[in-house]
Amino acid sequence: MFSTFEKIKELAKKRGIALSKLEETLGYSTNYFYSLKKKAPNSERLQEIAEYFNVSTDYLLGRTDNPNVASEIVTTADGRTVDLSNLRERVVLFDGKPLSDEDVDKIAQIIKLSLGVSDIESE
Repeated sequence: MFSTFEKIKELAKKRGIALSKLEETLGYSTNYFYSLKKKAPNSERLQEIAEYFNVSTDYLLGRTDNPNVASEIVTTADGRTVDLSNLRERVVLFDGKPLSDEDVDKIAQIIKLSLGVSDIESE
């Protein structure tokens, strides 16, 4: 398993950017990334780095090998894709009344299950 430092170093290398330049761009102190060899970043910094590289924080922490940010675009067993990301923005009513966020989450889960897609597959 790679450390957070190693993941960041790898991502910077892929982008062709030196760690010192990345520290400058993000407004971090000199050698900040090297300090991550011995300590974990705070959640705010971790999120900033993840957003910069467009990867998940779990990827940076070595919890997953999948760098993709969690998505509500699911792929069914037969290859169809379904976008559930804007379900909350759509007018969602039942019996003429708006549904709560909890109800919308339940509906999204029902849709995923009916398509044969688990939460793990949709990330």
